[in-house]
Amino acid sequence: MSTTNWAMDPSHSELTFKVRHMMVSNVTGHFKNFTATLTTEGDDMPTAKVHLTANVESISTNNEQRDGHLKTADFFDHENHPQMIFDSTKLEKVTEEEYKLHGNLSMRGVSKPVTMKVEFGGIMTDPWGNARTGFTVDGKVNRKDFGVSFSLISETGSILLGEDVTIHANVEFVKQA
Repeated sequence: MSTTNWAMDPSHSELTFKVRHMMVSNVTGHFKNFTATLTTEGDDMPTAKVHLTANVESISTNNEQRDGHLKTADFFDHENHPQMIFDSTKLEKVTEEEYKLHGNLSMRGVSKPVTMKVEFGGIMTDPWGNARTGFTVDGKVNRKDFGVSFSLISETGSILLGEDVTIHANVEFVKQA
């Protein structure tokens, strides 16, 4: 079977994250600039290999001051580590629409294995004759596992920033000729 290459459609894709703030709410952010590629054997999704690169400089939480702080060595350290990278090692089929995506996430010079839940949207042909496929990906990582140990304690002893970061992505790909 031949290898099929799929290119990300950036206008129909997003990469977001959430982290607890003051342990009572969540702060949501996203990466404005990221790319992903998908390769499969034919159209066989369980053979998929995914490579995703996010540009740390493009982080946005809709607050310039916070975004600036996230780019420092307290968090992403974008000057020394300008990209966050995910490379899959296996796409495990659970049902026709549910998969588990296993791979390595690299951030701040630290690479760790992670497993994400995937919802497969199927393959369809758009009005212009292009084959498209899409995925919704959800997972959670502990930021301290990647060297992000910044922490503050409130006057009452409460933790102001959660350790677990929820990752969410919607990614649409177009089959390449």
